[in-house]
Amino acid sequence: MFDQFTLGIEEEFQIVDPKTRELRSHVSEFLEEGKMILGEQIKPEMIQSMIEVGTGICKNIQEARVDITRLRSIISGLAGKTGLAIVAASTHPFSHWEDQKIYDDERYSLLVQELQNVARSLLIFGLHVHVGVADLDRRIHIMSHHFGWDTIPASSRIAQRFSNNSRAQTFPITSIHTAAFSAT
Repeated sequence: MFDQFTLGIEEEFQIVDPKTRELRSHVSEFLEEGKMILGEQIKPEMIQSMIEVGTGICKNIQEARVDITRLRSIISGLAGKTGLAIVAASTHPFSHWEDQKIYDDERYSLLVQELQNVARSLLIFGLHVHVGVADLDRRIHIMSHHFGWDTIPASSRIAQRFSNNSRAQTFPITSIHTAAFSAT
């Protein structure tokens, strides 16, 4: 049964000063070397105090565990070389979102321009598990079941923005982000 599925894991880590434990906007200090070692398995996120790694497509949980363990070890070592540390936690307990620098990228600039402080204040770090299902009928069955139990968060994860030529671009927005919109 498990040979019918694949999985991949993405993790977003905080980049911190190991002495003060404050977030540090220093992703650029080890991103270049990280890309030489890990290629597309490492990337920056919207705030410069976050780094993301992602496994390859894994055949089973054992393979995913080996890959994610390797990735964690490498980015921990890279951060350590520059006097920094990585931390896995959903949010930072005392660093302020106003102090975080935005990574220089057109996509992130657009998000901040359109969503302003809502986008900037999302100081959250996640773990994403992607499950690949090759069989279309099984995929539909799983998604139908998922939407039945998790309609609001699942349906609010994607926000579409149409450009002038009506071509849709999607940006992931989790249910936590959506809660900020519903209060307005």
